[in-house]
Amino acid sequence: MNAIVKRHPRAFTAIGLLAIMGLSYLLRSQALTAKFWIDEGLSVGIANHPLTDIPGVLRQDGAPPLYYLLLHLWIDVIGGDGEARTHAFSLLCALLTIPAGWWAGRRLFGTASGWATAALLATVPFLTYYAQETRMYALAVLVGLLAAATFTAVFALRQRRLLPLFVVFGALAPYTHNWGLFLLVGCGVSWLVMITLAASDDRRLLLRDGALGFGLIVLLYAPWLPTLLDQARHTGAPWAEQPKAEAIINILEVTLGGTGTGLAVALVGSIGLLRMREAERERARAALALVTVLLVTVVTAWIASQISPAWSGRYIAIAVGPALLLAGAGLVRTRPIGWVCLGLVLVLWWNPQERQIKSKSDVYRVARTLEDRALIRPGDVVLAVHPEQGPVMRYYLGDGYRWADALGPVKDPQVFDWRDARDRLAATGPVGVLRTVTPTLESGQRLVVVQPLVRSGRWGAPWTSLVRTRAAQWQRTLDHDARYRRIGQVPEFGYRRLPKGVRAVVYEKR
Repeated sequence: MNAIVKRHPRAFTAIGLLAIMGLSYLLRSQALTAKFWIDEGLSVGIANHPLTDIPGVLRQDGAPPLYYLLLHLWIDVIGGDGEARTHAFSLLCALLTIPAGWWAGRRLFGTASGWATAALLATVPFLTYYAQETRMYALAVLVGLLAAATFTAVFALRQRRLLPLFVVFGALAPYTHNWGLFLLVGCGVSWLVMITLAASDDRRLLLRDGALGFGLIVLLYAPWLPTLLDQARHTGAPWAEQPKAEAIINILEVTLGGTGTGLAVALVGSIGLLRMREAERERARAALALVTVLLVTVVTAWIASQISPAWSGRYIAIAVGPALLLAGAGLVRTRPIGWVCLGLVLVLWWNPQERQIKSKSDVYRVARTLEDRALIRPGDVVLAVHPEQGPVMRYYLGDGYRWADALGPVKDPQVFDWRDARDRLAATGPVGVLRTVTPTLESGQRLVVVQPLVRSGRWGAPWTSLVRTRAAQWQRTLDHDARYRRIGQVPEFGYRRLPKGVRAVVYEKR
């Protein structure tokens, strides 16, 4: 058997990778038809704009453009924007991390590390979840993996021919997610570390390669900088809370599938990485470079979020690839414990998460019930008190209705305008909005008020706290407004546990 493998190594590599990708597909396709939640409604809404308009539309959102441009093209090619069709794009990105991880692990740390990294990427719960969500996080894992791997190959192992690939993926990282900028900071610090450790005759070449590589990345990213600066001034992330110190440790749980498996992989993997120091000097340098990239990325993101809160566990997608590269390299070097740990982790990670993915929001059910019970009719006004729920409600209700939110009438219901949103919401109350909305309704027409379920989540951030306050005000105002009578509510909860999502309260104009 070994002789056959040696005779046809490429064929067996291809077969092995296809087998792992096939198993990963089975794991990550159980909830492809799951219904959208808030952010997915925003994704599809933005992507449905004309391709050339998307960068301009994103001034309202705060995100970079790559994912939305690709999703727009994907929707055109696949022939629709349904849940399964758009989730399939994320699934494809997740599956592509497997051969990418094999290539990166093998090039940096050897063949065994390549296979271990591929297996980890095929089963890690973070990707299982986001492979079935219409958001950019699976793409961010893929791009972050390749950016960090090509950086390490060029500046730690001195495989200079890969410098153009680092430039490409280094530029794509911040175009995929804003935390890609933190990844580049990590690469920059790691580059300086490599210069410090290099022999004197190699430092000048390292300086030149770094200046060229990072200079080209800045040049490629420069066209987006004006939009980024405008977003930073006017959008930000008002829904985010300032992270505490333990948030950095909690990232381990998010990245490595839970506290138990995260600690096991980190501990056993670290022992394996430390063993490189004497026996594998070049690979030890590569591990140091990658560790520096990873740590600086996370710490920089944390520090930035102290200044302007923008911290979320899902944003760590950009650093999942480097983390699993290090995990794969470390585990295979602690035989036999590392192999046992790897096997147990893969078994524990084999979790389809179908129920968790399908319970992200009940917006679809609310929209269908409104139509089935004839509580909403063409020409009625749908008003989202939790404003960013508007696009996902628009997706499920479709055309034929008029749209508003707690800030007033909405011209483009497929997008929520985050620009100075908290200040605008603080200055706008139900009475002022109703002065604008009520005259547009004729007698007998309905105002469908989409209220957040505030008891189903945390509402402590500046934005969400204000939305919670406004939700109570809207209900009191409309229930006591003689111009309206309340005719129904969807759903009726009774004593059931509240789902995540919304409820719709229907008022008819007298």
